[in-house]
Amino acid sequence: MSLPCIAAARCFDARAHRPFWLAGRQVGWIRESDVSLLARWPDVFALDAARVTLAPRFDENADTRSAALGAVIGALAAAGRIVGWRDEIYAVRNMFDEPPLAYIERAAARFFGTMTYAVHLNGIVKYPDRAPQLWIARRSDTKATDPGLLDNMVAGGIAWGLGIEATLAKECWEEAGIGEALASRAVAGRSVHVLQTIPEGTQSEQIFVYDLTLPQDFSPRNQDGEVSEHRLARVDEVARWIEQGGMTVDASLACLECFLRHRWIDEESCAGIDALFVVPPLSSV
Repeated sequence: MSLPCIAAARCFDARAHRPFWLAGRQVGWIRESDVSLLARWPDVFALDAARVTLAPRFDENADTRSAALGAVIGALAAAGRIVGWRDEIYAVRNMFDEPPLAYIERAAARFFGTMTYAVHLNGIVKYPDRAPQLWIARRSDTKATDPGLLDNMVAGGIAWGLGIEATLAKECWEEAGIGEALASRAVAGRSVHVLQTIPEGTQSEQIFVYDLTLPQDFSPRNQDGEVSEHRLARVDEVARWIEQGGMTVDASLACLECFLRHRWIDEESCAGIDALFVVPPLSSV
């Protein structure tokens, strides 16, 4: 079976984008339709047919690159070209454990197509006499991305300065009222890698998937207003929502990774997902 979320996770045409380089490395993708916007800053960007490059004069260190990009990002946001401002800093880096090459506002990561990182948690309730169930969240209608769609019980981007486990603990409390002691019992699964074209630009993201077995009497309680409801659902119900496109792409993939790992579904049910467990090389996309 071909699921829409698996196809969407690699729905990307490199020919419609120009590689974005800084510090001698490709770090992202910029839509061809957006490249002309950067011509306003000839002292900041070198534009040619092959790539967009941050001017070498800013290559002294991450702070100088960040300052140059920050001025551009602010102007693009003011013009409505970068939307969903978060006041949250993301690091520009191709691997999670690499030193940052620059720091940018979270909302700009999709415009420049830089690699981002997120954690997604499958909240599982197990029973002695029946099949397990999952807590599923519905995103608030006011969310900047995917408003109103179904999501994992806990999911969030990893901002600069926070590690994976610290982000997981933070999001567990904010999105579901899960305390630190319970959150610490989460078990890591595999990472899923997404490279897709979205309205804001390019989502290039590594999703760290976790499972957490919850007490039968636990009920999620959202703390930050980003979730409109939680519901407890059977695996077959979640699988149907995934097939129908009712869940976000990211949450769908996190659920499928969980289902496969626990053998709640077979591999034929999500053909092609194995390709999403490896990083798509920038140079060969």
